[in-house]
Amino acid sequence: MNFQKILVPIAGVTFVVLAYRFYGWAGVAAAVGGLVMWVMLHFTRMMQVLRRAASRPIGHVDSAVMLNAKLRSRVTLLHVVALTRSLGELLSPKDEQPEVFRWTDASGSSVSCTFTGGKLSHHALFRPAAVDDSGAPAPAP
Repeated sequence: MNFQKILVPIAGVTFVVLAYRFYGWAGVAAAVGGLVMWVMLHFTRMMQVLRRAASRPIGHVDSAVMLNAKLRSRVTLLHVVALTRSLGELLSPKDEQPEVFRWTDASGSSVSCTFTGGKLSHHALFRPAAVDDSGAPAPAP
């Protein structure tokens, strides 16, 4: 169960109640103002990330290898979109868990990311087979 969906509203209500208890209605006004500011900061960040991603092709990243190196478990989809500056290509059926997205670079390398509940649970780098000048696949090192 995602406790963050429960704990954040409870913490907000507790903050407002404690502000009333210690400072009266002026404390409530300050606490609610602070909470509204916090929500607006998160909304502004989300809109900025999505605005940057809207101007790029879906599923494109500058370097799949660098993206793979920067990824870590439990980061949100919004964080990955901010890293890539692009929306991922959806590989899984729409509105089904887990969600699988892929980002590909110009060399054909791609990173496949699996999100469960909006958090990154697994990622894998796929690189195309090396081809020598004759067109035949090069031997593995």
